[in-house]
Amino acid sequence: MTKIRVKNLLIRTYIGFNPEELVNKQDVVINLEIETVVPAHALEADEPIDILDYKRITKKIIVMVQDGRFKLLEVLTQKILDLIMADEKVKWARVEVDKPHALRFAESVSMEMESGR
Repeated sequence: MTKIRVKNLLIRTYIGFNPEELVNKQDVVINLEIETVVPAHALEADEPIDILDYKRITKKIIVMVQDGRFKLLEVLTQKILDLIMADEKVKWARVEVDKPHALRFAESVSMEMESGR
């Protein structure tokens, strides 16, 4: 089993339900952990044969988050997890989404979800 991590993916989106959050994009920070199997033939050939394309998944996440509108951090986190798990090569995934400065005296608030098959 191989674990892929994407760290501190910073994206701007509409997140929240307060009046100012509905009209102003905010930063979210996304961290992903994905477990997959890298086939022996891909390792032997040093070629991307039958491997998980984490770049393609990351690009899909960026588009979905940038173009979306989310009232709840829980919904955003679940949608990212669903997008990742849609790839059959993913065996397990964990997503953490941070919303910086969501609380007055806190650096951020984060939501973490995971799923496996």
